Amino acid sequence: MSSVQSYELYTPDEDGAVLRKLDRRLVAFMALLYCLSFLDRSNIGNAKIAGLADDLKLTSQQYEWLLWAFYITYIAFEWMTLMYRIVPPHIYISICILSWGIIASLQALATSFEVLLFLRALLGIGEAAFGPGVPFYLSFFFRRHELAFRTGLFISASPLSASFAGALAWLITKVGQNGPLSPWRLLFLLEGFPSILVAVWAWDFVPDSPGSAKWLTPRQREVAVLRLRQEKEDEEEVHLEGHGLQPKRKAGVKLREVLSTLKDPKCYLAAFMFFGCNVAFSSMPVFLPTIIRDMGHTSITAQALSAPPYFFSFIVVLVTAYYSDRLQSRSTFIILHSLLATFGYSTIALCGLYENPNIWIRYFALYPAAAGFFSAITIIITWTINNQESDSKKGTGVALMNVVGQMGPLVGTSIFPTEDGPWYVKGMAICAAFMLSVGILAAVLRIVLVKENQRNKQKGNVEYTGVPLMEGGSAREERKVFEFIL
Repeated sequence: MSSVQSYELYTPDEDGAVLRKLDRRLVAFMALLYCLSFLDRSNIGNAKIAGLADDLKLTSQQYEWLLWAFYITYIAFEWMTLMYRIVPPHIYISICILSWGIIASLQALATSFEVLLFLRALLGIGEAAFGPGVPFYLSFFFRRHELAFRTGLFISASPLSASFAGALAWLITKVGQNGPLSPWRLLFLLEGFPSILVAVWAWDFVPDSPGSAKWLTPRQREVAVLRLRQEKEDEEEVHLEGHGLQPKRKAGVKLREVLSTLKDPKCYLAAFMFFGCNVAFSSMPVFLPTIIRDMGHTSITAQALSAPPYFFSFIVVLVTAYYSDRLQSRSTFIILHSLLATFGYSTIALCGLYENPNIWIRYFALYPAAAGFFSAITIIITWTINNQESDSKKGTGVALMNVVGQMGPLVGTSIFPTEDGPWYVKGMAICAAFMLSVGILAAVLRIVLVKENQRNKQKGNVEYTGVPLMEGGSAREERKVFEFIL
């Protein structure tokens, strides 16, 4: 904090200690949950080549419907991001985890395409209720300039999950080859059940607000609340009562702010960027094992080779998020990574177009492709939250971004039909085009925000003539007009 009042209330050392504990406990736990979530949604790609398609006699079109079923319900229930403001998060998150864990495990019992289709649709509801709203939930605990790295830690769980999912699928497939259960059934069961166990843990572990985290000391809870107060724009955010500074957080959303956000063109630019990234993001985990197999490898080798591109992406996402926060820049990193992904997908498409027999060129081009879209997604989510002034606006902005953006998978999961193998030129070219559009939209949004910042600066500062908090004053104090992060 930069004000004199801040240092009267807590020291920089106390601030750092609270931040580190939030990272180690809260962010790490959310990353674990997202890891389980991503594993349960994407393991159908590994299950397909582990015998699912053969046992259930799935056609290429039926497999696409299994992917669409998840995303159709996922899109339909994106609005549940706002539930983080209505239901206590420790209750809400626990219910979400338990629901998707049970449904993911039940996929092991599927005996037909119709049963699996129904379960995939239910899985989409459970995961839509959780994942899209977590960056919004993290904004309850972190300042604007801290959020990209924490969102990066959370989002990086998806490539990390995908990296060990390939190795885990390889191991389960090997073990299950001579077992009583088909390898794909064992895969669904063993990867879904851990979520059920973690749901019990989440009930007691997940805090509803900075002031209710049981794993912080009483003094650290005070600091966790105080360190956020300068960034709060309205009375719904943080209320401090009495000498002990006990925090209370109002539930609910403000309809006026919801409608204002829905009419803001800037939100739609971010949403269409997210759409473009999700075309690539959704297709990679469910088709990568098949694509690698069609490059000339066996099914088991394809499971193993699908891991390294994701682990590389995990490292790149963390580095990108760290420097995005440090430099307080969002658009630059989105443009850079969209171009990297465009290069990767274009390389694979061109190799296929000219039928280049070198499979390793196509394989290593997957690295910048995956790292590019994972990193861009991380910064787009952070950018959307950063540039909304209140929790109601943040929640609406994230919900809108996800409703539009999650339509991308409906495209992404339909552009790699079996008959296009082994080159998949059309699918790779489409992904390249969408990732290029992400960079263009990021540049446009940056220009819009620069102009809005210039207009806002002409209005001058918002002044507060309050008394310091320790003397019973207001939680808000003098600060500048809201400035959009570029």
